[in-house]
Amino acid sequence: MTEQSTPLRIDPSGSDLHAESDRLRAIGPVARAELPGDVAVWMVTDSAVAKSLLTDDRVSKDAYRHWPAWENGEGELARTWPLASWVSERSMINTYGGDHRRLRKLIAKAFTARRTAALEPAVRTLVKELLDEVAATEPGRPLDIRAAFAYPLAIRVICELLGIPDAMREALFRVVADMFRTSATLEEVQANGEEMVGLMTALIDHKRRTPGDDLVSALITARDDEENSGLDETELVDMILLMIGAGHETTVNLLDHAIHSLLTHPEQLALLRSGEAAWDDAIDEALRHQAPIANLPMRFAVEDIEVGGVTIAQGDALIVSYSGVGRDPAVHGADAHAFDLTRTTRNDHIAFGHGVHRCVGAPLARLEASVALPELFGRFPDIGLAVTSDRLQPLESFVSNGHRTLPVHLKQA
Repeated sequence: MTEQSTPLRIDPSGSDLHAESDRLRAIGPVARAELPGDVAVWMVTDSAVAKSLLTDDRVSKDAYRHWPAWENGEGELARTWPLASWVSERSMINTYGGDHRRLRKLIAKAFTARRTAALEPAVRTLVKELLDEVAATEPGRPLDIRAAFAYPLAIRVICELLGIPDAMREALFRVVADMFRTSATLEEVQANGEEMVGLMTALIDHKRRTPGDDLVSALITARDDEENSGLDETELVDMILLMIGAGHETTVNLLDHAIHSLLTHPEQLALLRSGEAAWDDAIDEALRHQAPIANLPMRFAVEDIEVGGVTIAQGDALIVSYSGVGRDPAVHGADAHAFDLTRTTRNDHIAFGHGVHRCVGAPLARLEASVALPELFGRFPDIGLAVTSDRLQPLESFVSNGHRTLPVHLKQA
């Protein structure tokens, strides 16, 4: 641990997430940091400390109840902070205690192990359809495998689950993707927010008129049940937004990084092809090595908490760095930055969260990856990167961890 004189300023563009995590870790298990807009926060990179805090009832995700600086959403931060939407939404991701249990219960049934397993045939069919389209790429022409395969797979699966009409998908997912761009200006955020309100209003109006056997319709039914309303209108909108955003971003980034890591580590790919390693090993190591969500704003101390050699005071904000925790050398050794399918600690990660807020859609993301990755590498055994890794650009986000594009040559046999 080093003496910390000033908070470490977090890069809003996420230009080098792992170097930033290393700098935080060098300070200590819990370090003082500063988000864009001069917002003070504690950052956690230590695995044991992170797991402790994520299962501690003294840690909340409700800014309205437990973050005095938020001023109940009526103060300066709510008006001028570009990252305000990350704490203002009233979905299950930003609630505490009974409110969280109430909202999570509304959607948990859609993501049970049984229901997820029942989706496998449909996912396999979709993967094969997308790979047929990929195979039609002109020989020798680079293909963005993120845009052509990872993204449409995740989008189409979550859209079918949610019941989002084809005509609304492109605009909705464009504005949702922009929410993850944490380098955006206040003006850009506000313009995106206004467009989002219009799109969500149109979606909910459409689903009220033409309900279906889908999750959005079920949420609307819960909202409109006058005798036993499951959620209010704000919660309805924010829960749908959460399902759209979280329902695809993690999967896209998981596939993106798994493909990139296997292409840049041919010796690891060879282990899969020889049967010396399983695809589940590759999925877990990809999640550990490159957490799809690097940092998730925010949590708040309900009371003073002594942890990691510091005191997180009541009302202080904190962020668990999932990307930092995934490379904690105290758990994964001195080579924690290496991609290694044989690593015995590969499944010791919190890439899908931990505790009561663990991602309810984690089994679905794993299912999509477990089908998509072996199908891709089996269909195109000579696939390779079309550019060197140093030319790949990260997403402009310290939250979402992925590449803007992932160009490959198929070299189909």
